[in-house]
Amino acid sequence: MKQDKQGNYIELADFLKLKGVVGTGGQAKLLIRAEKVRVNEEIETRVRRKLRDGFRVECSGKSFAVNISELK
Repeated sequence: MKQDKQGNYIELADFLKLKGVVGTGGQAKLLIRAEKVRVNEEIETRVRRKLRDGFRVECSGKSFAVNISELK
């Protein structure tokens, strides 16, 4: 996890890897750039999109709530 002025976050590609949606960062990039990932109900094409607690990620028919403390 990383931190900026607004607090802790994880990048979208890393989140998809940790949740087991993809096996590699390359696969995550392809999936994201193919517009097959939604963040908070909007299509997301930024691989390094910052995700924070409470965000919702949808991909491959699955939905995940972001909870940074669970990912540590």
